[in-house]
Amino acid sequence: MTSILAGIDGPNQVKSLSQEEKERLAQELRSFMVEHVSKSGGHLAPSLGVVELIIALCSVFDFEKDKVIFDVGHQSYALKY
Repeated sequence: MTSILAGIDGPNQVKSLSQEEKERLAQELRSFMVEHVSKSGGHLAPSLGVVELIIALCSVFDFEKDKVIFDVGHQSYALKY
C-alpha cells in the first residue's frame, strides 16, 4: 500500500483526499510520531491527540492565506512544515 503521508508536500494537499485517505493519513501520522519520538524522546500524547484536528483544519482552511497559531513548545504537532 502506498504511503499517503509520503505524498503530502503541504497542508493544502489534504483537501483533495477522500475520507478513507484522511483516516489512513491519521494512522500514518501517529505511526510516524511514535517511531520518531520513541528514538528521540519527547511528549507524545499531546501530538497524538490532535492528529484529526490538524487534518480537519487542513481540510477547511487555506494555509497560504489563513493562519493558525499553536503553542508547540515541546510537542511535535502534525502540522509542522
